[in-house]
Amino acid sequence: MDDDSAGFYADLKPFERFDDFVAFGAYAPLPDDWWIVIADVVGSTQAIREGRYKRVNMVGASAIMAALNVRGGTEIPYVFGGDGATLAVPGVLRDTVCAALLGLQATSQALFGLELRIGAVEVAELRAHGGDVRLRKYRLSPGNHLAMFASDGITLAETWIKSDDPESAHRLAPDPDKAPPDLEGLSCHWDPLHPTRGRMMNLMVQATADDPVEEGRVLARVIAEIGAILGHDLTESAPASARSMRFRWPPAGLMLEARATVAGKAVWHRYIELLVSSLLQLWAERTRSRVGPYDAPAYGEELRANTDFRKYDGMFRALLDVTPEQAGAIEAALERGYRAGDILYGVHVAREALITCLVFALERSEHVHFVDGGAGGFAMAAVGFKARLAERAQDQG
Repeated sequence: MDDDSAGFYADLKPFERFDDFVAFGAYAPLPDDWWIVIADVVGSTQAIREGRYKRVNMVGASAIMAALNVRGGTEIPYVFGGDGATLAVPGVLRDTVCAALLGLQATSQALFGLELRIGAVEVAELRAHGGDVRLRKYRLSPGNHLAMFASDGITLAETWIKSDDPESAHRLAPDPDKAPPDLEGLSCHWDPLHPTRGRMMNLMVQATADDPVEEGRVLARVIAEIGAILGHDLTESAPASARSMRFRWPPAGLMLEARATVAGKAVWHRYIELLVSSLLQLWAERTRSRVGPYDAPAYGEELRANTDFRKYDGMFRALLDVTPEQAGAIEAALERGYRAGDILYGVHVAREALITCLVFALERSEHVHFVDGGAGGFAMAAVGFKARLAERAQDQG
């Protein structure tokens, strides 16, 4: 195992214009000794239908926070999936990260009332079975990045890990004795985001072309069509905006955050700490001033810049603030692309969006924010995507 490969992601030169993600020739192969680690909420669709989508989101974000809090100084790429998370981890950190995730798995039922599935596959094994993992690093702002994965290897890893076989060699056996993970930095103070145009629309689009150049052309065309329907660049329909963001005290999810980040303290002690810090945040927001490292005007701008409302992990995903008419027109355009055989897609439309924050170093403006549509978001969009995938496979069979 080559310890030098641990710096692979840190050494990648980031790109700064999101639409350039379609330049698939620029993606770098993940080293063979890295691992794809997946955390997945079991029964997420049913939990969402029961109204527990905030908790489902929190588990996915918690998996990323748990991993990042044990990485030391090593940069690791990750993707938030709404009902889970995918991470790429160097071999030297594999056991450490998996131990943290097993700790989350051991406490997930008590914390969130949800069962978590954890699995890990080495990249070399994926390549031996015809899969590959390539990625790039997208710069949100100084010190904040999102990973973009161009990979059939991720799909293969998910197939193995989410297999119905309980003895799957790639699924990690639960360990109820694992210590709870460190989730410091996980935050959920903001109210759900209210659309300024009427709807929050999740969409996921995968090009069917095998050729990377053609795949890039198809996705670029889809994004251009969506922009034409909106009448502007997708950035202007980002779900987090000055008008959509609301802060109230006490935050609705504060007890959930207190239980998740208790770190050996009494829950009531942690809850009081969060009550005080959120009250100071409320004062800073209302007076548009600074309290300690929290600079309300600057933080709001940084938060809006640092959301993952657009990403690519083998398919293009976005969450957009749209009018009902725009939502209908976008879905109609995607349906035309599907009927033409160019794409597979899934959509979900809701009246709000959720935001979950990972705060690493507030004084250095290092924080990333995950957004997902209400009532299930990407997890519910995936239901339609999988139905179209099955229909396409049946047609080709």
